Amino acid sequence: MRRPILSALLGACTVLAPLATANAAPASTPAPNYVVLDNDYLGPGGSNIQAIIPLLNRPGVTLLGLTSVIGDDWENAGTAHALRFLEITHQTQIPVANGATTPLVNTVAETKLREQQFGVIPWKGAWGGLGSIEHVPATQPPVGKLPEGTPHIAADSLPAAMFLIREVHAHPHQVTIIAAGPLTNLALAIRIDPTFAATAKQLVFMGGLLDASMMSVTGNADFASDFNLIMDPEAARIALTAPWASITCVGNVSNDIMMTPEIANRIDEKHNAVTDYLKKYQAPLPLWDELTSAIAVDPTLITKSVTAVMDVNIEHGMDYGHAHVWPDSTAPKGVNLRKVKIVQSIDKTRFINEFVSQSQNAMGTH
Repeated sequence: MRRPILSALLGACTVLAPLATANAAPASTPAPNYVVLDNDYLGPGGSNIQAIIPLLNRPGVTLLGLTSVIGDDWENAGTAHALRFLEITHQTQIPVANGATTPLVNTVAETKLREQQFGVIPWKGAWGGLGSIEHVPATQPPVGKLPEGTPHIAADSLPAAMFLIREVHAHPHQVTIIAAGPLTNLALAIRIDPTFAATAKQLVFMGGLLDASMMSVTGNADFASDFNLIMDPEAARIALTAPWASITCVGNVSNDIMMTPEIANRIDEKHNAVTDYLKKYQAPLPLWDELTSAIAVDPTLITKSVTAVMDVNIEHGMDYGHAHVWPDSTAPKGVNLRKVKIVQSIDKTRFINEFVSQSQNAMGTH
């Protein structure tokens, strides 16, 4: 229903335009800010679901929908968590589309072998979490009981790749794709429709941790693993070499801001269904995906960045799925690599203040 309403509003503006005074300067209309969030919605709570919050009830921003993908959780469970969260927020007008249930090439069996050859992967998401992959099924099991309750609304009829293609072509060069999980759905959309990436406004993705080996020794090995890329390296390679007008990488910087008791208590100062949900299920983790969503709709949060050529290793060795960057002077030639804007620092105080406010005001009216 969005497009007919928008057309009607534009028509009304055209009718009213002659009423303006002859001397009045023409009013500038901000470009529409449409977004689709593609994520692996591990829930309840945590960074994945909370990535929706910076996109809700935000002036000038239209969240066209959510798409789910295998990653931190099985895809069907991720969809269920996302649908339930939208019910809790009274934002059920926002569609959720089911996406890829497995990576393009990577499998449970291959990941078991990789661990035997190259060491334990700290976080395996749907394939064992922080534990063992030994008894994980090869394909996704049925959705179990959700702690936050079973959703009563259903997913969109289109698969995620087709949903992404439809929305981008409905709003050419106006849709920001936010990828906060593995890039499988985007790779499928690119392979189905070679014009998909070029027709979008931009890609903002969470991943691309660089020079993180020492962090895995001196800090938290899970936080240094670059899970979104290593879960589906081939999809990452396809997505990051596609002809986007702009690509923004939210990598190392996303480890810098944790959900703390102080932030949780500030959010809890206002009581509603969303803040109660966040209090009940909040986890002491970095605000990885929340920051990615916030940067996507407000790039002025970025205080420092660098642009570099980026690629993802798809050789099946110890470096499988890891990102590499080069300056122009040393980048590989004759291959279809893209420049990526790598976020190095952000306005932390403003981001936290806005996330607190957005959490308190995320409730809808549906």
